[in-house]
Amino acid sequence: MTPPVPPRRLHAFHDRPHRRDGAFVLYWMIGQRRLGWNFALDRAVAWARKLARPLVVLEALRHDYPWASARHHRFVLDGMRDHLDAARGRRFLYHPYVEPAPGAGKGLLEALADRACVVVTDHVPFYFLPRMIAAAAGRLPVRLEAVDSHGLLPLGEPERDFTTAHSFRIHLHKHLLDHLGEAPHPDPLAPAPGPPLPDPAPLTAPEGALAPILARWPAASGALLSGAASVRADARVAPVPFPGGPRAARARLERFLAHGLPVYHERRNDPDADAGSRLSPYLHWGYLSVHQVFAALREREGWTPLRVRPEQRGKRAGWWGMSPPAEAFLDELVTWRELGFNEWVRGGAEVERFDTLPAWARETLLAHAGDPRPHRYRLDAFDEARTHDPLWNAAQRELRTEGTIHNYLRMLWGKKILEWSAHPREALEIMYELNNRYAVDGRDPNSTTGIMWVLGRYDRGWPERDVYGKVRSMSSAATRRKVSVDGYLRRFSEQNTFL
Repeated sequence: MTPPVPPRRLHAFHDRPHRRDGAFVLYWMIGQRRLGWNFALDRAVAWARKLARPLVVLEALRHDYPWASARHHRFVLDGMRDHLDAARGRRFLYHPYVEPAPGAGKGLLEALADRACVVVTDHVPFYFLPRMIAAAAGRLPVRLEAVDSHGLLPLGEPERDFTTAHSFRIHLHKHLLDHLGEAPHPDPLAPAPGPPLPDPAPLTAPEGALAPILARWPAASGALLSGAASVRADARVAPVPFPGGPRAARARLERFLAHGLPVYHERRNDPDADAGSRLSPYLHWGYLSVHQVFAALREREGWTPLRVRPEQRGKRAGWWGMSPPAEAFLDELVTWRELGFNEWVRGGAEVERFDTLPAWARETLLAHAGDPRPHRYRLDAFDEARTHDPLWNAAQRELRTEGTIHNYLRMLWGKKILEWSAHPREALEIMYELNNRYAVDGRDPNSTTGIMWVLGRYDRGWPERDVYGKVRSMSSAATRRKVSVDGYLRRFSEQNTFL
């Protein structure tokens, strides 16, 4: 049986009861786009078994979400294809709906909820999704629950802000072990002891509860999901050259553990080494669970909580009692990633504003806002990689063509936008615009963390200099001395990419 969802991860939006006379249990998949390692799906399956009702999974894709494009659409459609394949022959109904035009999907959720016993969705307190969930909660005639599956630590558990990664790491090392035993089920839809999930087939029969709904809002076609039909979204931002979906996510995780992890602690900053995990797009879209990644890593390391070294609390390496590459990877996966999530839960969209930077960073940047800038560019020049710096241009070309930037060069990318923009506030706007438009892992709390780090958040003051003030600076020349970029520059040269 699936384990119960930890109470800290369960959020009810109102006191409406569930309906015992409903036709099915509805899981509205909006953030954790996977059919395993998912507390929200665990909760929906538990309701279906308790009420002896079929399970319906709705995954819908809006036409006009912020920064909608062929790139982001295709990544979601790849996942829908995987889910449709996984649903064949199993005892639940999966309905992938893709809006053909703005507003075409209006009324679908309400129509399903009107026939449901209860609606379960993902707890996603980021970007436009909180408004979408709150609006739905006011319209649905039945109980709506949202469940958090974002990290090893429940969202909002710290109940405080952190000014440095070190301070957050201390908190993690003090409290994380209390939550590591609370993992979602790898496959809650597999046959299990106890009553099986009821067959959903009668729901789709001509006289079934879903027949008129599926006729009005039909599932996405096989041609659309497979890529044989083009997506109706902004084609100026083309799909990335790697697939989305849970299958690709699992394959990427396996490749990283086998080839990247052994040298991660030594070469992850080297663009020519390909030692990074490249898991961020799959984590962002919910195709991969942090619990799933951690389970694979702990199995590889033969790790148990008995190996934790309490005397290393707060240190970047040593607390887990794992190998050096595993420790380095966990600091990125857990400390830095979940720091960004906590930031958004505590501050909401305000955390993206310049005025929420630490006072020392804000004041020093404004004090140097009028400093001469030998190079100054506007958004279009940054967008089209038309600067004087070949390494920066290569990073921007990687972002435009592949939807990602190597992690070390992403920091340089942001620092140079700060240095070459007319004002630090303008630099912040440019970074968000380019990241959200092109990055397949953009529009994410970790994007906010990285971009705001460029301007001083979670960092300390450094020796004062022009433009940057006391904010840490970076240069392409120093980067080329520290890491190997020759292969990277050849790969993303103007001749090898098409903007």
